[in-house]
Amino acid sequence: MTRETVLAAKRIVVKVGSSSVSGENSGQIEPLIDALVTAYRRGVEVVLVSSGAIASALDYLRLDGRPKDLATQQAAAAVGQNVLMWRYQTSLDRYGILAGQVLLTAGDLENPTPRSNAQRAMERLLDLRILPIVNENDTVATQEIRFGDNDRLAALVSELISADLLVLLSDIDALYTRPPSEPGARPITRVPFEDDLAGVELGDIGAAGVGTGGAGTKIAAAKHAAAHGIPVVLASTANVAAALSGDETGTWFDAAPRPAPAAPTAG
Repeated sequence: MTRETVLAAKRIVVKVGSSSVSGENSGQIEPLIDALVTAYRRGVEVVLVSSGAIASALDYLRLDGRPKDLATQQAAAAVGQNVLMWRYQTSLDRYGILAGQVLLTAGDLENPTPRSNAQRAMERLLDLRILPIVNENDTVATQEIRFGDNDRLAALVSELISADLLVLLSDIDALYTRPPSEPGARPITRVPFEDDLAGVELGDIGAAGVGTGGAGTKIAAAKHAAAHGIPVVLASTANVAAALSGDETGTWFDAAPRPAPAAPTAG
């Protein structure tokens, strides 16, 4: 990871998880927005992929934890998405920046027509200097058609819009050789593209009960983006400003070289 690589990125996707922006951690939204706006003001096109709709509704619906049944999950998502967007827009109002909500299902990105529509809408939002905030459309998604986690969604969105960098945020400051609470765990600062991380013992990343992702989902998402020529930073939400400034923080995933443009054929 080099400062030059990050600062040269013209289009960045940042993904944040439920546990980082809901409940007692909802106060992290303002410093997150501060960091995104710093990049935005230097001319970067920024897309935020944010979990947290269901988690943001728990207090309002007087639920003790993430609901188990699909109907209540869908209802909570409908309530919580409104709360989440209100919090983001309220924070963005400090800078006079407008957010645009983009809700997607896995089918939207698997089928050519809705995929093309989503791509066109995202490109136009970025042209208008609006900050797209993307989430899975949990109100209509079912178990069979879910992304599974927003790490995967963020990787697919990065591919969709040909991002120059993907930043995956979590509660942990880096990828470790084993769960960081265990003795002997060491942070991994760089993952070469060919590294299959066979020696890494995976554990969860994120607070239990509100999120759906873990270390494995973040590695899979990082590998997907990297395979499409998009480098990835895995860092803590608290260190997002450092990550977007190109500081040495978190874990850097090298990207595969992007194929060179085809040479024009001789006429």
